[in-house]
Amino acid sequence: MKLSKNRIDWMITLLPFFLIMSLALLLFLFPDSSNAIIEKIRFFFGNTLGIFYLIIGIFFLIFSLYLAFSKYGNVVLGEKEEKPRYSFFVWGSMMFTCGLAADILFYSFSEWLMYATNPHVSDLGQPLDWVGVFPLFHWSFIPWAFYLVLAVVFGYMLHVKKRERQRYSEACRPIIGKKADGLLGRIIDLFALFALLAGTATTFSVATPLMSAIISDLFHINVNRTLLTIVILLITCFVYTYAVLHGLKGISILANACIYLFFGILVLVFIVGGQSRFILEYGFQSLGKLFQNYIELATYTDPIRKTSFPQDWTIYYWAYWMVWCIATPFFIGNISRGRTIRQTILGGFAFGVGSTIVSFIVLGNYSLGLQTSGKVDFIATYEANGDLYQLIIDIINTMPCATLISALILLTMIAFYATSFDSIAYTAACYSYKELKKGEEPHKLIELLWCILLIALPVALVFSESSMNNIQSVSIITAFPIGIIMLIMVSSFIKDINN
Repeated sequence: MKLSKNRIDWMITLLPFFLIMSLALLLFLFPDSSNAIIEKIRFFFGNTLGIFYLIIGIFFLIFSLYLAFSKYGNVVLGEKEEKPRYSFFVWGSMMFTCGLAADILFYSFSEWLMYATNPHVSDLGQPLDWVGVFPLFHWSFIPWAFYLVLAVVFGYMLHVKKRERQRYSEACRPIIGKKADGLLGRIIDLFALFALLAGTATTFSVATPLMSAIISDLFHINVNRTLLTIVILLITCFVYTYAVLHGLKGISILANACIYLFFGILVLVFIVGGQSRFILEYGFQSLGKLFQNYIELATYTDPIRKTSFPQDWTIYYWAYWMVWCIATPFFIGNISRGRTIRQTILGGFAFGVGSTIVSFIVLGNYSLGLQTSGKVDFIATYEANGDLYQLIIDIINTMPCATLISALILLTMIAFYATSFDSIAYTAACYSYKELKKGEEPHKLIELLWCILLIALPVALVFSESSMNNIQSVSIITAFPIGIIMLIMVSSFIKDINN
């Protein structure tokens, strides 16, 4: 498609560009004061208003099940007799790899360690009984409910109502009416784009250092901020080049390659790691405790702030997934054409939640098995230096054929980044257009502009040496208004489908 200046919404395109660049510049020039301000804002939203995130998480889980098993579940996202464009495996692969990004590998290896030293987990009893439960809780049903409910909303908007504006404001039109074309619609879309940038920044800032650490271990190069920046830039260049050559259709090819690499790593660790019995038995036990205690876990607020566990973890995770809801559900809804609402939600839970749980059970329980057998004391190492990235390298190096596994993990992370980043850049570029007709795709120069925007904040966070806490704060702050908009979108969908 030719680049027509009259079709571009320059306010939606350029205002976030200048604001994000300004924020990145402040993080470069005044890292300490900028991080302090971010932390104060995070305290207000995460601590004072934190219950909002927990309530909205429960609502989306219940609503997803209601959609799947009610009369709405029979509605086809497309024409009445239309068949799905993609097979279940290809569809699931694209949904999973575009929805999670490379940080799933970082957290799968390391998250249990962060819970093992947490006071709240100790208060519950033996930490060993719970360190495998919380990762499954924070990465399973409520997070995927966010994705899948909004995927249905967007899929219905695109494939049934055939609306040509692919924006959050358009999904709110049945409730806000003509205001979707005015100031209110612009505000909604700007909030959405800021959340999109915040989610991308969080993911890059969390997972890129692990890629750098693997590169350092494989090639004996010192890890520094320059290497981190080079890794981010190389990934972005690779993704943009791939997008130019293949467009949206090429994502399915890359997603297939990514999912085979991902499951290949899981199978390899399970078979050659020597912890297969512990991985299976402890994973089975953790799933049991998850289902037994799910309501308690989802409603725990720590009102006296004894440990602030939900504020530091559960609220952060729900916010993290909410800001990723700007791009991922659009993409899932787009590729779900021809599926019923029931197939989209239940299939998404089966493939998305299932694959996520398997990742945490295999990769997390491998190192936990070594810890409980007394072969290695990862907890003591983590308490001594707090370096999770080096600790993950140490975990990998305990495996047979560690070099091969490290190389596979590096390739898988690049593939995860490519598929997720490509879908994000595509979705953001769609926001720049006043309307996109069926079959049209954004111009590559607009995608390039958004690629630049999407890497500016992560690079700034790397150079400002933001702590994990401050990186989490970016998601928590931007997720609050997005949660309100998500509720409006759900109300609009119900009104639309009933009509």
